[in-house]
This record gives sequence, structure tokens and C-alpha cells, in this order.
Amino acid sequence: MTALSGSLPVQRRQTACFSVIATAEPGTMPRVLEIFAKRGLIPDRWLSAVAGPRDGEIHIDIQLADTDRELAKRLAHSLRQVVSVQSVLTSEKRVLKSA
Repeated sequence: MTALSGSLPVQRRQTACFSVIATAEPGTMPRVLEIFAKRGLIPDRWLSAVAGPRDGEIHIDIQLADTDRELAKRLAHSLRQVVSVQSVLTSEKRVLKSA
């Protein structure tokens, strides 16, 4: 927790965001979800859509709240190792909450 000048302490809440593009195959989503499940993590948001040329890709956007950078880095590395995953982009968003 940190304090802004002259205000109440605030808690920084960081959400890791992953954008995964993979080949549209029946086993793709379970393999991607397994990366989180085997660590006991449940994504806060999961949005997927078939897209790309001839609907041959699946685009998956995942958000995981309260995740530090090192864990996000390890998760992204593991996602890149999944069969059929073509790319993984990461970002983070932070929300300041009053304590």
C-alpha cells in the first residue's frame, strides 16, 4: 500500500492481460486454459473468437487480476510453448483502489 500526498492510502491492483492467437483446433482452448488451471488460477475474463483467414485462427483474450510481473512473464512463456499457439502478446492494467 502506498499513500498519495495528503490522501488516504491506496491499494494498487494489477491485472495481467494476455492476447493469444492460435490455430483453430478443438484442443486449443483446453491446452491454453490448462496453463492457468495447473497453477490453481482462474482467469477473471476470457473472451475467444474464431477469426483470421478462412476462420483458421482462434483469438483468445485473457485477464488475470492481482498478478505480479514475474508470474505474468512465466505464464506468457508457458503459453508460447502450447501446441498450435502462434503468438502471445502481454500487457498490464492497474486500478487504484482507495483503502
